[in-house]
Amino acid sequence: MKEFNAKINQLIEWVLIVAMFAIVAVVSWQVFSRFILRSPNSYTEELARFLLMWIGVLGASYAYRTRAHLGLDLFYQKMIPTIRRKCSFLIEFSVLITALSLLVYGGGMLMNLSFALDQRSAALGINMGFIYVALPISGVLITLNCIENIIYFFKQTQEQE
Repeated sequence: MKEFNAKINQLIEWVLIVAMFAIVAVVSWQVFSRFILRSPNSYTEELARFLLMWIGVLGASYAYRTRAHLGLDLFYQKMIPTIRRKCSFLIEFSVLITALSLLVYGGGMLMNLSFALDQRSAALGINMGFIYVALPISGVLITLNCIENIIYFFKQTQEQE
C-alpha cells in the first residue's frame, strides 16, 4: 500500500505543478489582456478560480501526505510517549472520519447533484460537476494516506510491545 500511495502522490505532485503553471499563465494573460490590450477575456477569471480550487483541495491532500500542513504541536511535544501515540491514533482516526464524511460523501453528493442538474459555469460553460470532482478525489487521497498511517501506527505499536 505504501508504494501505491507513493505513486499516486507523485502523480498528484505533477498535477499540482502543471496546475500552478497553468494558473500563473492564465492570470498573466488576464492582466496582459486587460491592461495592455484593453480587451479582457471573459473566461480567464473563471478558469483561474477553478484552478485555484483544484490546487487548494488537491494541495491539502498532498500537504497531509508530506506532513506539510499547519499544526500546533506545542502540547503534543510535551506529552509522554504513551499518550502521544494514543493522541496520534485519535488524530488519524478523526481525519479519516472527516475525510470520508465531508470530502468523499459530501463532495460526491455535490458532484452528483451538479451533474444531475446540469449546472454549468457562466463563462466557460462546463458542467460544475467536473469542478467539484476535486473534493471526492482529495477525500480518497486523504483516506488512503490515513489508512497507511494507521497501519504504520499499529505495526509500530506491536514492535514496541
